[in-house]
Amino acid sequence: MSLPPPPARPKVGLILTGGGARAAYQVGVLQAIAAMLPPGSRNPFPVICGTSAGAINAASLAGSARSFHEGVGGLVSVWENAHVNQVYRSDPIGVLGNSARWLASLLFGGLGKYSAVSLLDNSPFTQLLEHNVPLHAIQKNIQSGALYALGITAWGYNSSQSVTFYQGAECISPWKRSSRLGVASRISIKHLVASSAIPFLFPAIKLNREYFGDGSMRQYAPISPALHLGAERVMVIGVRKTGDTPSDRIKVEGYPPPAQIAGHVMGSIFLDNLDVDLERLQRMNNTTQLVPEDQLYCNDSPLRRVESLLISPSREISEMAEQYAHSLPRTIRLFYRAVGAMNHDGSALLSYLLFEEPFCRALIELGYQDTMPRSKEILQFLGFDTTD
Repeated sequence: MSLPPPPARPKVGLILTGGGARAAYQVGVLQAIAAMLPPGSRNPFPVICGTSAGAINAASLAGSARSFHEGVGGLVSVWENAHVNQVYRSDPIGVLGNSARWLASLLFGGLGKYSAVSLLDNSPFTQLLEHNVPLHAIQKNIQSGALYALGITAWGYNSSQSVTFYQGAECISPWKRSSRLGVASRISIKHLVASSAIPFLFPAIKLNREYFGDGSMRQYAPISPALHLGAERVMVIGVRKTGDTPSDRIKVEGYPPPAQIAGHVMGSIFLDNLDVDLERLQRMNNTTQLVPEDQLYCNDSPLRRVESLLISPSREISEMAEQYAHSLPRTIRLFYRAVGAMNHDGSALLSYLLFEEPFCRALIELGYQDTMPRSKEILQFLGFDTTD
């Protein structure tokens, strides 16, 4: 008598949000999840979606889907040894020269062929990705069943649309919603650089007929791509502490420095839309509870329940960035001090750009410590039996 096959695990989508250097926190979370799984386990996330810096982590996992531990280990190695000069030039000529050309371009309408199109020169970033992200293995992983789909989101400057470039199973159909598109593509380094191109700081990247920038811009529904790619439930790794109460209003004496304003802009780009979309998903789930079960899953019903699990920092990452500001190269410290990023009010901006080993290691450790106590909850969410 043959035993019945074990129940299929749910198709869990992993959503890795943007946040610059804050994405090191995601690696700590993934490291903890890897520690919960048996050695040699395949990737437990059939659908992986990434935006901005989260796109880098997503593509790395997708390329190593047949060995989740190996993929996470590679990410840990990169982030634990991170330095600013691997992401953007930090030498005096690279920083001051590029910034001067960019400002001159703004004042005089461009300086011709060699005018700068961004404040910082992120040319080292491409080389970092080429050496560390195994994009060549993604299609093999899809064909072997270790991965169902990878989605990378970028923002189109010309079309004003949030475009998710996806590489996945042949049965996945492109989608079109209000200001949102899903386009089948062979994911390349250019897609990752485009998704991570923070406006003004890094240059936009041309893909096909259009220039694209950071995918977090106006990404009103960051959970949506995972659902379009077939996810039945979603795990979201955020990069902002949740549950904070609003700070008291205090009287200020001076005008806010540029870094403080830029930090708020970064927050609105990277963080706010996720909170709204999670609330929207919860409202949708509450609505489905009012629909009879036999009608909920009929072919004519567009509603379905989607479980979600959020893992987010237990500490304020901006405050952590202040402690590690000294680890930045001297030229970068002087540059950030000029715009107020080295002060308390500018720490939010600093937390997105502090690609230095001590800070990234602290975020990885925080992610690991935040995740391990939730091991039973996480394993159950992933569909593993935790009765033993």
